Parts: sequence; structure tokens; C-alpha cells
Amino acid sequence: MRDPRIQKLAENLVGYSVDVQPGENVLVEMIGDERDLLKAVIEEIGKKGGNAFVELTDKTVQRTQLMNATEEGIKAWAEYDLVRMKMMDCYIGIRAGANVNDMSDVPEDKMKLYNSLYSHPVHSEQRVKRTKWVVLRYPNASMAQLANVSTEAFEDFYFDVCNLDYAKMDRAQDALADLMKRTDKVRITGPGTELSFSIKGIGAEKCSGQKNIPDGEVYSAPVRDSVNGTISYNAATLYNGVTFENIKFRFENGKIVEATSNDTKRLNDILDSDEGARHIGEFAIGFNPYILHPMKDILFDEKIAGSLHFTPGQAYEDTDNGNRSSIHWDLVLIQRPEYGGGEIYFDDVLIRKDGIFVLPELEGLNPENLK
Repeated sequence: MRDPRIQKLAENLVGYSVDVQPGENVLVEMIGDERDLLKAVIEEIGKKGGNAFVELTDKTVQRTQLMNATEEGIKAWAEYDLVRMKMMDCYIGIRAGANVNDMSDVPEDKMKLYNSLYSHPVHSEQRVKRTKWVVLRYPNASMAQLANVSTEAFEDFYFDVCNLDYAKMDRAQDALADLMKRTDKVRITGPGTELSFSIKGIGAEKCSGQKNIPDGEVYSAPVRDSVNGTISYNAATLYNGVTFENIKFRFENGKIVEATSNDTKRLNDILDSDEGARHIGEFAIGFNPYILHPMKDILFDEKIAGSLHFTPGQAYEDTDNGNRSSIHWDLVLIQRPEYGGGEIYFDDVLIRKDGIFVLPELEGLNPENLK
């Protein structure tokens, strides 16, 4: 018998996140070998009158493909998959790979080609901008290891997070989104962090289960040349299978002019991918009440309660500051007391301290009100 939590998740993905309508084409991409959720999603698409298309991907095979790829081959690969993506109305991406480091030894030049020639046109330009989409992880032993808990405990945590009442969260986000739309100056402080920038005129978007599962953030972007100061991220992060820790950026007039980490050379190589990689494309505030600690999985880490992320690279179209890049790297700063604390100010008014919203109209986003 299928776990009822899987059935509920499938119903939410199809009926709420991408809201499949009769006759719509839905691409379901599964990375890994989890089949129960995949089958449940296909069944739900059928119930809604949609047409399910399935792509099964194995990261170890994809690694071999990339290790042997040519620039011409990656261009053809992108052209081939772009035709399919243009046929889709919806996209559901389920990631359940067994090893987050599968791509760690693919040469950097190959990954840059893949990101710029494949991921950017197929996903950043077509899927993100022109389909209804949602991406999620699926629990396995590898994820439990990253979270330093048992597989069973991680599964319980996972379903608490992913089957949260996202419609309730959506309503609670209204006040923060409205405030961000009215805000000019943002100031962020904390250990090793003194950062200022403007979000005037950029807008703000709510994230409550329609794009990511798990979810729980409101995002905007800084005016491109307005960022000044330093930020010290305290959540380890993966990029192309490589772990980075203790990333610190110094900005002058919007540009990252100094970047350090446990692997400073590799970090700067990534930031030199293109001109836009040294500018910020997203500023977001996270508040999922069940996600408290980083596990080197950005779909979870960027939603950590009391966190924010400040993202080098491509801006989103709906909060566009004009920055263009082949990368979009969500880097997370947690401001709860056990991570050193910190403050966020909007137009010189304190809105969040040590991870807790202090304005009355924003208190609905504090953990006790979202669970």
C-alpha cells in the first residue's frame, strides 16, 4: 500500500503547485530511482485531464555524458531538449539522486559549457519563464546523511516540511511582500556582515509551494549597482558537486570585488564565468518553520527559518534588476541566535532580529504561526 503522505504530496504538486488543467502537457523529470511518487504524480495528472511525459535521469550516467561532451554536442543536446520543453505547459522535477557529489570531478570548463549552453536556454529561459513549474527533492539515505539524522527521521521531517499548509503560508506572506514593494533601503547586519543596498522599484514575489517544495520565502533583487559592504555566509553550499564553506563577499557599487572561502580560487573561477556572475540577482528572506539547519541542499537551505539568501548571478524576470548570467547561486546566511544572530532593516526600521520578525504585521511568518 502506498504511503498516504506520498499521495498527499502528489495531489499538492499536481493540483496546487502547477495546477494542471485538462489538455495540458506535463513533463515529469525524475532524477534517481524513486517510483512511488513518480507513479502517484502521473496518476494525478491523468485525473486532471493532463498529458504526462516522463524523463528518467541518472546522475552517474549524466556525469559520463558530460565528461565526454563537446561544445558542439552540448549545443545539440540543448536544442533537442528545448524542442520538448517548448511543448510543455507544466514541469515537475523530482530529485532523488543518491550522491550529491556525482558532478564534483567533471572539469570546470565542461560544467561552464553545460550551464551556459544547456541549463540557461532550456531551464532558465524556457522552463522558468514559460511553464508552470515546481521542483522538489525526495527523501533518501543520502539526504538523511547530509542532515545528520536517520533515514526514518528524515522522512518524517521531509513530509512535515513538504505537506505544510502552503495556502496558509501564502496568505501570511502578503504583508512582507507588500512591505518589500514599498521599501527603498535595506541594511543587513551580523557577525562579519554589514551590507546595504536598494530594492526600490524592483518588486517582490511570494513563494508558497508553487515553484519549490519545500517553500517559504519572499524574494526581490537589489538595484544592480547599489550593493555596498560585506556579507559572510554561514551555511555550507554545494556548487556542481563541490562543497564551499565560509564564503565572504565584499561589494563596491554592486560588484563583488573580493571573494574568499575554503576554496577561494575555485570560488573566483565561478564568479568569473561571465560579467553578471559578480553582481546579485536575488535577495530573499526565508521562513519555513520546520527547516532549521543547513544540509547542503539549496531547496531546503534557502527556506531555513530566520535565514536570507543573497544570490550572485541571473535575476528573475518578475523581479528584474537587469542582471544576466549563466549562474544563479543561492548562498544562505542564517540569523538565528545559535548561528550568531543578525538584523534586517527596511528604510532604517528593524523588521527582523535574530531570525524573528518584530513588526506586528509580519508576526504571522514567525514559526509558531506557520506550523
